[in-house]
Parts: sequence; structure tokens; C-alpha cells
Amino acid sequence: MQFVRTISVGRPRAKEWAALGRTSIDKRPVAGPVAVHALGIEGDEVSDTRHHGGPDQAVYAYAREDLDFWEAELGVAIRDGQFGENLTTEGIDLNALEIGTRLRIGEPGVGVLLEAVYVRTPCNDFKGWMGESGFDPRAWVKRFAAAARPGPYLRVLETGTIAPGDAVTLTHRPGHGVTVRDMFVALNTDRSRLPELLVVDGLLPKVRAKAEDFVQRSARSLPPAEPVA
Repeated sequence: MQFVRTISVGRPRAKEWAALGRTSIDKRPVAGPVAVHALGIEGDEVSDTRHHGGPDQAVYAYAREDLDFWEAELGVAIRDGQFGENLTTEGIDLNALEIGTRLRIGEPGVGVLLEAVYVRTPCNDFKGWMGESGFDPRAWVKRFAAAARPGPYLRVLETGTIAPGDAVTLTHRPGHGVTVRDMFVALNTDRSRLPELLVVDGLLPKVRAKAEDFVQRSARSLPPAEPVA
């Protein structure tokens, strides 16, 4: 069964290690039901509006299976919400979802319809939060990136109300083959894969711009073609 284990929200809290002096990465579970709006889940508030939030980063999801992977890697228990996710899912490989996949949570007319459109990028705030939480923060950003288990950011296509335990149903698969993991790798660890993202219909403008810029730079760096005999 594919379902939402936990719904977590957070508000800005002052932290010396945070880039802005505050962060909302400390997400805590809510009992539900909880309303989901176009810009996110009721009770969740973004601190860094330059790099987080907005309609294309309204909801962040992370799989319990990926948290279990990190438990094994780090040798310590990890609670739902520890990675700053709003939704902790079970039974679904979120990183294998194609960009543009649509997920319905709960019943039609009551629940929500979400679309995977972007990926989480690890930052120093994430490193600082892990250190404060008792984990070894050394090289955490690089370690998280190397694992390529980022979890997707989700756009809200239909608002509604959800609760822990709600089923997750995939209602649309684009078929282009570019996954959440693929996008993460292309943006963070292997820029040579950026052109692969251009097959995605509705690719976020900022991502398309990076991919197109890479293609243009690569074309300029190619040696002149040999004349045809």
C-alpha cells in the first residue's frame, strides 16, 4: 500500500547556524486532518522565501524507505520529518517518479492532487540542523548529494484536506523517463546530464534555463567541424 505516514509542519525558529538567522527545517507531525493550499500545508511557514516555498515548492515529500536507508548509513534512528519533509510516505519510491508525475492523496473532492516538479538541494542549513539534532554533520551536504535520494518538491494542482494514513495514488505518468533522481543528479553532481531534462514538458523555467545554457556552452566549446570532402 502507498500512503502518507506523517504530515509535518514547521515555523521559523532562530538558529545561529542558519543563513538568515532563522529556519523552518524543524518540522513536527500534526494529527490531521490538515488543509493544503496552493502554497503549502496549513501551519507550515517558509523562512527563506528566496530558495524555498512558492507554488513549485509548495510541499516537500520524503520516503520512509529513504529515511531507513540513512538510519542504516548513520547507525541512529531518524524520525519522520527529520529531513524537513512535509509528507513522509511509505510504499512508494519517490525518487523513481518521473518529473510531472501526479499523485492523488485522499479521496477525489476531499484530498489533494500534487505534481512532482522539482528536487531538494542540500544546503548548509540542512547540515547545521543535522548537527544540532545529534548527527555527524561533517561532509553532510556532499554525502546527501552522493546518495541521490533527494525527494521531490510538489506543486498543488487541487487543494483539499489530507490526514496521516491517506492513500497515495499515481494518476498520471508522463512517459519521458526523466526521474526525480535524474533531475537531482543533473543539477547537482553531473552537469553533463542537464540536456536530458529538456524532454520534460512543462520543465520549470529556471531548470530549463540551466539546461539550455549548458547546451549552448557545450556547443561553443566544440572544435570546428571538418570540411566535407
